Amino acid sequence: MLHLEIIGLVQGVYYRASMVEKATSIGVTGWVRNRHDGSVEAMVAGHESALQEIVDWAREGPAAAVVRDVVVSEGEGCFDAFEQRQTG
Repeated sequence: MLHLEIIGLVQGVYYRASMVEKATSIGVTGWVRNRHDGSVEAMVAGHESALQEIVDWAREGPAAAVVRDVVVSEGEGCFDAFEQRQTG
């Protein structure tokens, strides 16, 4: 399980909804939310290959996003699906 902090122009560009679509399509569970500092945060769980795919996707995001950095660290939790959460 991984915790992602996505930094750049990532709010107001359909980033979270796009991540829900991508994660669901590859079998990743967890959540994604905006942060008050303008970044996006996600907790992702799944097979190693799916986690690598979602991290690679996070570094690009949807077409309107401008991702400057993705900080990846160990995550925690247990999830049944992938959901978009309120700003945290």
